[in-house]
Parts: sequence; structure tokens; C-alpha cells
Amino acid sequence: MKKLYELYPAVGEDCDVDIKGIKINSKEVEKGDLFVCTMGVTADRHDYIDDAIKRGASALVISKNVGKKDVPTIKVPDTNRELPYLCQKFYDYPDQKLKMIGVTGTDGKTSTATIIQTLIGSDICGYIGTNGRSCAAFSGDNPNTTPDADKLYAYLDEFVKFGCKYASTEASSEAFFRGRLQTVKYDLSVYTNITSEHLNIHGSFENYLECKMMLFKQTKEDGFSILNCDDEYYETVKSNCVANVLSYGMKEDADLQIVSFKLFPTKTDIVFKYKGNEFNVESPLLGDFNVYNLAAGMLSALALGFSLESILSKIKNISIDGRLVVLNTDTPYYVMVDYAHTPNGITKLLEFVHTLDIKRSIVVIGQAGERDYLKRPKVGEVVVKNATHAIFTYEDPRSEDPQKICEDIIADIKDSYNNYEIVIDRREAINKAINMADAGDMVLILGKGNETYEKLHDETIYFNDVEEAYNAVASRKIKEGTK
Repeated sequence: MKKLYELYPAVGEDCDVDIKGIKINSKEVEKGDLFVCTMGVTADRHDYIDDAIKRGASALVISKNVGKKDVPTIKVPDTNRELPYLCQKFYDYPDQKLKMIGVTGTDGKTSTATIIQTLIGSDICGYIGTNGRSCAAFSGDNPNTTPDADKLYAYLDEFVKFGCKYASTEASSEAFFRGRLQTVKYDLSVYTNITSEHLNIHGSFENYLECKMMLFKQTKEDGFSILNCDDEYYETVKSNCVANVLSYGMKEDADLQIVSFKLFPTKTDIVFKYKGNEFNVESPLLGDFNVYNLAAGMLSALALGFSLESILSKIKNISIDGRLVVLNTDTPYYVMVDYAHTPNGITKLLEFVHTLDIKRSIVVIGQAGERDYLKRPKVGEVVVKNATHAIFTYEDPRSEDPQKICEDIIADIKDSYNNYEIVIDRREAINKAINMADAGDMVLILGKGNETYEKLHDETIYFNDVEEAYNAVASRKIKEGTK
């Protein structure tokens, strides 16, 4: 807790107002909070001042004239830009008490950030990203891949209080675009890959790439940037780095070289080379893309000073929630749930699946509403090209018509492919996929991983693909009398 004058000395010590927290969502305001009226994507928080005061806000930070209010009001030129600096100060600069690790890329952010946390140890390293926030002491939800500054700094403060020394965080392009991370100086940054994504936000691939590059420009000069040297934009990323660059990949001059790997249905055997020495790793992670994610995580831990022996001893403990989860269904067919939702991620996943001993691949997938509509037909094309059968459905449609989203997905394939269908309701789509699976088939439910919600119109409902898949399997067993 702080006094308002400690955050804004200009109000004077006579303004003896206690500030217990900082909020930008009026619905989350509690008694004693400072309400910051930021400009959201679709909302102007100045419109919710009265609601915030009613809920107990003790002061306001504004950038517009709002008339006289019953609580102290601080006016700043730009509330969005003000927010991260204010939160940093309120929480006593927790980002400077932690070794800050940022992971960016179109695919692999969650997996890589989780791998890093595991290799360092969750007792001293926190995680913030798509799968929430966690360390050994606690776990919780997270509303965005990279949360707004009011939550980001609160989470980092939690890590500090629980004794963490590191924070492994996903750094999204949107977060940089919206200024959520402008105050963070990273000790280590990681680059996985870049393909076209989020063009609805950035407008062009060049703008998207430039936002990704901000992570490497905000890495400390004495820190490290860990780069995928096999990616086509490696040189571009490297040219934006101000820290020491270390690379991973299959090229012989990579600092951590992937010499070879062999994929199996339950593990991956990998040969790495580091500082002239080759060594074998048995990874619990599946797919060639996870070979790269593991390499990025290992090189990150090495750069931070952890020994190779310590790192190798922890690889067996890696588990990534919602990523490449093969369900234990006790059926002659297989069911997999994964977060893959980009054209590149889906392609890589399906290529891996077809190296396994399966017959058909049946894919359930949708695309999010109010997001990159240019990506939708690309997703439709890569799915029907790489899967035996596709069922397109809704996936967080928000205010958009899910039927229209599905029509966008099939726009480029409807006249040339017939191995797909549209089932708008996601529960029905999952049930249909499960019920059409024969022995040896693989059902893949993609796009949501282990998320526990669906965003429909103006409400968020509970929905979990893993639970729905198990329920569909159980219903089929009852129907067939095999349970």
C-alpha cells in the first residue's frame, strides 16, 4: 500500500489517501484502488469512472476532462503510457528485482517459456503467459498472453514475495504494440520463429515484425538474446539485438547445435552439440518443433549460468499444459488436444502426427473472432491439405457470426476440396469427430489447448476441450456398450 502523494508528489502530503491497488477495469475495482482510465481496444475507461468510484476507487488517473469528482483526480497526457510507469513505482520495481526473461515468436512461446521455467526450477522462477501465471508456491489465471501493466506488475510482485529470482514470460507483439512492456528491461530474450500473424492489429507483416523486435531492443547490453538460426528472419532479428547473441539450430555454427533427432509417439531422442561436445537427450516432448523449443530453453538456461548437468537432470520433468496432449481414452482410436492455431503451427503438428502409426487424421478447429481474418483461409487450406478430414467450428467468436468465420476459413478451398464440413457448435463438432473415428484414427482438437473458456458475444462461458473430448468418448462407450 502507498499514499497517493508517494505516487504523485504534486498532490501534496495533505492529500492523505491510501492506495491499495491499481486497476483499469472498473468491474475489478475494490475499496482503496487507484482507477486508471486507459483507452482500450474497444472501450474508453473514462466512461466507467462513476462505476469505479461506486465500487470504492479512492483516486483517479485521467487524460480527459471529466468534471469534478468526489475523489482526487490526477490528469496526465496519456494514461496508456502512464500505466506501466505508475505500476512499476507502486510495486517497488519488481522487474528490477528479478532476472527478466522474454520469449517471443509466432509459435512456441508458451512451450519455450515453460521449458525455461522447468529447467531453472519453479521454486526460483515464475511463469507468465497463455497458460496463466505460476511458480512453485502458487498458480493462477492470466487474462492475456502478456497482461496489461496493472496485472503484470502485480504478478511480478507476487513472484518476488514468494522468493523467485527469475521470471519467464511470453512477450507478445500486441503487448509491445499497446505499450504494456515499455518499462521492462530484459536480462534474456528468446526468439522462436516468425510467420504472418495478427495482421488485424499490426496492419502489415513489417509492422508485426517491428513489434517483435522491440523485445531485443529492450534487452540489456550485458544480457543475452537466444535466436533460432534456422529461421528465415534470423539475420533480421540478429541485426536488432543489442545484447550478446547466442544461436540454436541445425547449422554447424550454432552455439547449441541440433545434430540429429528421431521422433517417436511417446518421446523424442535428440543429439545436441555444445562447446564441441555431443550428448544425447531423451525428451518427453513430441514433434520436431519441440526439438527447437527445447534447444531454446536449454541454451537460455546455459546463458543464465546453469550447468549442463543440472539442465539435463530436469528435462524429464517438462510438461506443457494443453500442448500435444494425447488423452488416456482406452480406445482403439487416439485423441489429441493441442493449442496449435497458426498455419505454420498446424502444418508442423499434422506433419508430425502423420509420421506416427495412424490411419486417418480428423481435425476439429476454428478461428477466433475479432482477430486476424486474413489468416482464416490459410488455416483452412493447411488443414485440408494435411488432414484426412476437417470439422470447422467456432473458437471464441466474440461479437462475430461464427458461421461467417467458418465461411472465411473455407473461402479458398470450397471449390477444390471436399474433405471438410462445418459444425458450428464446438461441443457437437468434438462429439462428431469422436464418433466418426475408427480403430487407428487420430482425432485432433486444435486451437484452444487446455483453456477453460469460450468467448461468445458479450459473455464468457466455461468450456474445456480436454473435458469435452473425455465426455464425448464416455458417451460413445455408453452408446456402444463398451464402458
